[in-house]
Amino acid sequence: MEIDKEKIQELLNESTSKVESIMKDTAAIENILQSAEQKLKDIPNIGEYAAKLPLMLSMIRSYIAKEYTEVSPKVVVSMVGALVYMLKGKDLISDKIPVIGIADDLAVLGLALQINSKELADYSKWRDEQEVKRTAEPFTKAEDK
Repeated sequence: MEIDKEKIQELLNESTSKVESIMKDTAAIENILQSAEQKLKDIPNIGEYAAKLPLMLSMIRSYIAKEYTEVSPKVVVSMVGALVYMLKGKDLISDKIPVIGIADDLAVLGLALQINSKELADYSKWRDEQEVKRTAEPFTKAEDK
């Protein structure tokens, strides 16, 4: 079975205005992120994108908290849109169908990760730099008396 990328893109585009309004509600975003993390735990194997999903969730959190603003709001909207689709969207394949029922969810997440891979790499670099800044202790020289 092949997933129709154009249909997925159409579904994401349809949800843009809804997602933009959700993005104004920090509690709603956090709820979506927590629900997404929980749902991802239930997916047996999500392939090459598995490592990028926590990064994507972290980037959304950092953006919402205004810690990381070096990304277009459209990028964040597309990522949250993929999460909303996974959690509440009109599924192309019902989640009730074992194994293949999550195929469309994975395809939407995979597409969002693929489209935004450069932005995720930039965020990862920024996050690593922030961690270095937090853990680096300033050099202090003890003065002799």
